[in-house]
Formats: sequence, structure tokens, C-alpha cells
Amino acid sequence: MEGAHQNILQRLAEVNMLPAAGYGSDDCCAAAREKIRSACSCPQAAVHFLVGGTQANAVVIAALLHSYQGVLSAASGHIAVHEAGAIELGGHKVLALAHDFGKVRAETVAAALHKYAADANHEHMVMPGMLYISQPTEYGTLYSLAELEALARVCRAHKIPMYVDGARLAYALASADNDVSLADLARLADVFYIGGTKCGALLGEAVVMPQPGVLPHFFTVMKQHGALLAKGRLLGIQFEVLFADGLYQRIGADAVKYAAQIRAALAEGGFQLYGAAPTNQVFFIMENVTLARLAERVEFSFWENYDEARSIIRLATSWATRGEDVQALCALVRGFYQGVAR
Repeated sequence: MEGAHQNILQRLAEVNMLPAAGYGSDDCCAAAREKIRSACSCPQAAVHFLVGGTQANAVVIAALLHSYQGVLSAASGHIAVHEAGAIELGGHKVLALAHDFGKVRAETVAAALHKYAADANHEHMVMPGMLYISQPTEYGTLYSLAELEALARVCRAHKIPMYVDGARLAYALASADNDVSLADLARLADVFYIGGTKCGALLGEAVVMPQPGVLPHFFTVMKQHGALLAKGRLLGIQFEVLFADGLYQRIGADAVKYAAQIRAALAEGGFQLYGAAPTNQVFFIMENVTLARLAERVEFSFWENYDEARSIIRLATSWATRGEDVQALCALVRGFYQGVAR
């Protein structure tokens, strides 16, 4: 909801009038790529900058899949629910899998791949061609290192790539429950992206390919999809700043801390939490008849219906969330049901 980290705005102003080559071939993009490679302990990685998360997902998935293939995803995955059919528009089906608060298990992926191979009619069906996951998930939950390693083993055994959506990756890295590093992602994923839009940048995502040969002509694919920004330096500058002095790894810390405080206040106020995400998203259940009263004071997102009388609501903190606003929210929700009763 806010703009960008002050360091980014300052740097954009500093270089605003300096001429630079286009399409990401400028010095700022080159410096950002080197910083990201260093942070990922992956000096050979290819790094491409795109404008947004849905764009990154659509372009990467289109580049990875053959025309007859689809992408395995949790049924709750962003590409399956909140991207308006962008993947299907590109000609690929999203193959939904059962999940546990956003996470798919290695066993579930293996079962789907085995089921396809064993079906006598599989040549008439959409072939599972890759796995899409996100870290954190749509429910703010985290894959552990062991879980990611298990997923990677399944994908490699079946020779399909694993792609990790990192739109909110800074909040995963800042969580005390996290044991997955950028270097781990570079070791286990075939492609992943480092989210900037939700993590301190004005806009932009950095797509990382640890082994560049996996998509050797990705620059051209970006161009085909209208995803190649002429003034690419605007993206490179932002990631150059985010990856200076470990800022990206720290920028989500307050958001995670404040989300924990909000969860505690919701529980004290009589709200039923939905799940126990350790990152910046907070989910809780609320009676539909009282939603309008909460909306008078609080900006929240409707997530989904819980049952006929109740809904799941989402609150999200960010790198820009202020402590005084969190305190005011916590005070409000602690006394909410008493206020409703009055």
C-alpha cells in the first residue's frame, strides 16, 4: 500500500539524469545481478528483472512448458486463484493439488505424476510439466528446508522443473521459523523469483535461474510477452539497493514481529485464528454480521467463506508498517466484541 523504501527513492533521484543503456543492459542492473548472485551463493546464475509477480509467473511458466503440458500447483496457489486465468491465457492448464494451508507435500506431487503416467489414456491428457510453489505460501506458511529438498527430489526424479514464487520472500527470510536461505533456493529450485513489489520496491521482481541453460533464450521470451522494460535500470536500481548491506534479508523483520502481535491481540479479543502463519499474513474467522462494524475502523481483505455464517479475513503487515498503527489495531481488536455487545 505504501511506495518504496527511502533508500530506493534516494538512489533513484541520484541517478535520475544519468544516461543509461536500455533493456536491463545498464550498469545498475549489472551491479544488482552481481549482488543477487552473491546473496544466493550462485555466481553463474542468470538474473532477469520483470515488473510484477503475475507477469513473472506467466512468462516463466510459458517459457518452461511445452504446449501440451500443465503446471502442478496447490489449489490455493496464486496462479490457481488470484491471477485471473493468466496461466490459462498463455495456453497452459493449472493442475490443482491438495494442500495443507498452502503447502503441497512431496508425496502428493509424486502421486499426481504417477497417476498420470499410469493412466492408459494419458496421451489424451494434459501432462504435468513442472511444479509451482510459493515461499511463503498464500496462507503465509513456510516450507522447511527438508520439505523443499523432498519436493526437489521428486521433481528431479521425474525430470520436471520446480519453480518458486517469492513475491513475499523477504518475509520468509525474516521469520524466526525459517530455515531456508537464498542459497538453498538456488540449490533446489530450477527457477525462482525474489519479490520486490511487496518487499520495499516501487515495483519489480528478480527472476533467478541458477543454471542459465534451463531457459537459454529467456530475454527473447520476455520480449514476446511484453515483459521487457525499456528503462530496465528502474528495476535494477531498486534491487541494487535492496541487496546492499543485507537490506532485503532484514526488511521484513518488523512486518513479521507486528503480525505476531496482531495475532496475539486477535486471540485475546475473542477472534478465532485460521492457521498459524509465522510470516506477515494474519488470517482469522469472523461472523458475517459483524464484518461491517470492523470495516468502519480497519482495512482488511476478505479471503474466503468459512461457512454460511462466517468468513476468513486477512490482515497483512509490510516493511512499511508502523508500530503506532499496530498498537491502535491491537487495542481495537482486544475490545471489539465488547464493543459489539454494547
